Amino acid sequence: MNTNPAFESALSLGGVSKRYGATRALDGIDLEVPRGSIFGLVGPNGAGKTTTFAITCGFLRADLGSVRLLGEGPFDPKRHRGRITALPQDAALGRDLTLADLLTYLGQLQGLRRRDIKSEVERILNLVDLTDRADHRTRTLSHGMLRRLGIGQAFLGQPELVLLDEPTNGLDPRQASNIRDFIAAQRGTRTIVISSHNLHELESMCDHVALLDRGKVVVAGPISQVTGRNEEVSIILAAGPAPLAEVRTALPGDTIEWEEGQRILKIRFAHSADRQPEDVIGVALQTLLHNGARISTVSRGQSLERTYLELPGAAARQLPPIPPEAARSAGKNG
Repeated sequence: MNTNPAFESALSLGGVSKRYGATRALDGIDLEVPRGSIFGLVGPNGAGKTTTFAITCGFLRADLGSVRLLGEGPFDPKRHRGRITALPQDAALGRDLTLADLLTYLGQLQGLRRRDIKSEVERILNLVDLTDRADHRTRTLSHGMLRRLGIGQAFLGQPELVLLDEPTNGLDPRQASNIRDFIAAQRGTRTIVISSHNLHELESMCDHVALLDRGKVVVAGPISQVTGRNEEVSIILAAGPAPLAEVRTALPGDTIEWEEGQRILKIRFAHSADRQPEDVIGVALQTLLHNGARISTVSRGQSLERTYLELPGAAARQLPPIPPEAARSAGKNG
């Protein structure tokens, strides 16, 4: 098995820095995006997400550091044509072309074979539910339809690496849910990097994540590791007994914490092949129920949003509020 990180990673950034005048947009970031993963890029406005995407796609040149795409060095139009695609946050699509003509043109730019373009355009239009608009000009589309078209073009020709900047922004809950389901189904077939302020949504789709702040990677890794899903269990008890001593006896060596106000029992433990979170949950629940406790909620780890806000310097971060309908939709699909 090849253990070379460049072989294992779809995208590898090493010590990448970028300045705009006196502003340091990226400050020596290191990032490894595993092949076949759905990777979330999180951070407030100005954290460096868009600059990271621009350097990855070759729109910008890094001042310092190395970039490797699919194990083959920085972006090269000849080498990476059709293999790497992107959806910018404010993508502008040709307004005077029909949807079918626009996608056909983009397919040609990506090097699709002429005989394959028609079926590929039909597949994409069906994917984003715009088949009935194939002969309409893009200027007639609503914001949500344009966004769906933008998402569709990013998947033309089965690319190996797809970069999506706020992909579901402006979509209604049903459309956003359909797009999330489609993205989740791509796991293992291609690598997708998603930048978003909607942490609930990222948590429902991604298996890896990197948290950016002021041009630096604050923490990165599998979501289960970053959020502590495999190392922490929280149990909310309803009014009544809270048999903490019994739980501590049943789980010796684990850290047991009790938050009286919210009646949250937190159990932190060492995860191993012989001791899974489900084993800890089973012992804890059996002990609690046997001693008369009433269980309200059981959860593993903490949310990605809570993880992000609890990092050092959280008070200085400002994530834009998530529209209520988007939060509800993300919750349903988490």
